[in-house]
Amino acid sequence: MITRAIFQAGLNWAIITARWENFRAAFEGFSVPLVAMYGEFEIERIMTTDGVVHSRKKIAGTIENARALQAIVREAGSVHAYAASFPSYAALYADAHARFAYLGDLSCYYWLFRTGEAVPPFERWMERQERDHPRMREMVTLARDAGRSSEDPSR
Repeated sequence: MITRAIFQAGLNWAIITARWENFRAAFEGFSVPLVAMYGEFEIERIMTTDGVVHSRKKIAGTIENARALQAIVREAGSVHAYAASFPSYAALYADAHARFAYLGDLSCYYWLFRTGEAVPPFERWMERQERDHPRMREMVTLARDAGRSSEDPSR
């Protein structure tokens, strides 16, 4: 989810959705232990892979983020335990922003929301934003309608 959030940032989400299977293949199913071991050879391989966005920074960020996820699991036991250890979303966001490459406010919300972690209600989160994010609003609405929302009004 973090990689998808990162690659969607600044691009048309439909492009990433249409090519997502190419990303999955290029990153070998997003196996965190495997991606965390990637080096320059794998970056070059992905840069020449058809059907993916050829952003060296975002590819390298995906590798850095796999390493950060491993560190979180070592420290907290799981991503869920990590997320639950913060007294507020703002504290969680600040820590995640420091740990992960290219994980801004929107990407952090997307990652937590899509992985089932408790997040503040979307409308409250939007109060922090300078502009509207229609694609994010659509995603949250669809998840709410499907009963998959993990919004926590207390955060």
